[in-house]
Amino acid sequence: MPLTRTADLIRPGAAVAAFNVITVEHAEAIAAGAEAAGRPAVLQLSENAVKFHGGRLTPIASAAAAVARASSAPLALHLDHVESIDLLHAAAAHDFSSVMYDASKLPYAENVKATAEAARWAHARGLWLEAELGRIGGKPGDAHTPGVRTDPVEAVAFVADTGIDALAVAVGSAHAMTSRTAALDHTLITALRDAVPVPLVLHGSSGVPDPELRRAVASGIAKVNVGTALNTAYTGAVRAFLEAHPSTVDPRRYLAPAREAMAGAVERFLGVVGGRGATT
Repeated sequence: MPLTRTADLIRPGAAVAAFNVITVEHAEAIAAGAEAAGRPAVLQLSENAVKFHGGRLTPIASAAAAVARASSAPLALHLDHVESIDLLHAAAAHDFSSVMYDASKLPYAENVKATAEAARWAHARGLWLEAELGRIGGKPGDAHTPGVRTDPVEAVAFVADTGIDALAVAVGSAHAMTSRTAALDHTLITALRDAVPVPLVLHGSSGVPDPELRRAVASGIAKVNVGTALNTAYTGAVRAFLEAHPSTVDPRRYLAPAREAMAGAVERFLGVVGGRGATT
């Protein structure tokens, strides 16, 4: 079916899950998992994933878009954690309906200025823009230190001054967690939901236990980003297959179970967050 717009998958009372794409197998697994769950999803490419592909956006973005169009599930394409202005400007020509522009490493005033400029550019081209306030962790900074979490008063000003469409918030999750032990600050999530007039996004959701994720969605999280959980499933399946069949050299033999494992992870996360869209 035609690509769905990320903005159209944001609905009150549920969250849409967005999954990182690194290889074509990731994209195929996300589509398969969404179809099995009967839910929409977002396929997202990060700047780091683009760097992995030699800095060339077109091949992997085109492949992800083709997989999404061939799926029976409503799927959107999102460009994530973009720091490069050139990469931001490439989004409009590559089927993306949304971009997360990440200037969170900058001092607050510079973050506001850069993000506002990115939002103006994106909106002129019909793109939905997400940005980050606070340090989510797993990268420089510590999401479990209260001082780096998103402040509701500052968030209100940030959204007003930048004109963004969604806000990624630091509420206790962290990128790249392989254990599901993160404890979220649900009081802060509720305060941010009540204060901020745009949807809230939770990054680093792979490390958040299911009950915490459900409660976060009930408290106001509208988009849940998942990356490491797919890589854990992928690598675990490849490792298990090669340990059992050490003479295998045909990558299709171990990539098939890896893709299936990722699809299972996608289906499970979609069931947890209850994502739904206008077309479901």
